[in-house]
Amino acid sequence: MKNFALIGAAGYIAPRHMRAIKDTGHNLAVAYDVNDSVGIIDSISPQSAFFTEFERFHEYAHQLRRDPATALDYVSICSPNYLHHAHIAAGLRLGADVICEKPLVPTAALIDELARVERETGKRVFNILQLRHHDAIRALREKVAQAPADRKFDVELTYITSRGKWYMESWKGDPRKSFGVATNIGVHFFDMLHFVFGALQRNVLHYGGEAKAAGYLEYERARVRWFLSIDANDLPDEVKGRKPTFRSIDISGEQLEFSEGFTELHTTSYREILAGRGYGLEDARHCIETVSAIRGAQPVRGAGGEVHPIVARLA
Repeated sequence: MKNFALIGAAGYIAPRHMRAIKDTGHNLAVAYDVNDSVGIIDSISPQSAFFTEFERFHEYAHQLRRDPATALDYVSICSPNYLHHAHIAAGLRLGADVICEKPLVPTAALIDELARVERETGKRVFNILQLRHHDAIRALREKVAQAPADRKFDVELTYITSRGKWYMESWKGDPRKSFGVATNIGVHFFDMLHFVFGALQRNVLHYGGEAKAAGYLEYERARVRWFLSIDANDLPDEVKGRKPTFRSIDISGEQLEFSEGFTELHTTSYREILAGRGYGLEDARHCIETVSAIRGAQPVRGAGGEVHPIVARLA
């Protein structure tokens, strides 16, 4: 049985990590969050210690190191995006391997810095890239690999996940903390595109705003028009008022159906990490470079075939 700590226990994604730790047969020894709305722990791991000050959490973790039976093996991180780097480094220096939510860090330079801390501590960082474990995504990857080597697929990616007024009042609405909508809700899609279609060759931004972004990506095996939004007004008419989210990936005229099978992907990710098959720093580099370039780009007018259809409707 491995001992885990969890940083960011009050966040939206934290319960999936708690359940993954429990479902893989391990122990959540201690959790931390500045907010104390963590009652979900009672139904998953009521014996866990909990702190709302990082200093007390950090000291408790150091005390656990005195006994090999209680020392932390892993620190899982679900904190706001801008804190990931500091919390990953702290976890490594506690003598634990680290499992971190996406986006891992905002820039490739910080991946290099974490690689240095890995070397200093002898511990490793793993990123949750759960779409790589989805059966439909893996099947698509195999289909692309079997296609003629000179074929490029035409892909249209649309993801609209409407958010209320709270979003802009939270850290997620602050680009200094979330790194913007393309990074916050898009990084796992960009990782999936790289996983399936190979190295990125072109990256063009057509629209950038606080609630939505759109652009064109060209990979070794695909041309991708993409649109990401948290604005409910962008939902298609057939969905508006009925569902808060619309997700579509069209691949050369065929819809990729992957709406099911999401609930267990964190547990699958944990099993793979614990079995020595987790995704590390270098696996995350490609999608981090992609979103970093998007954040630094100025929107440009694109050729018709490269522009997502929704962009034409935007003022």
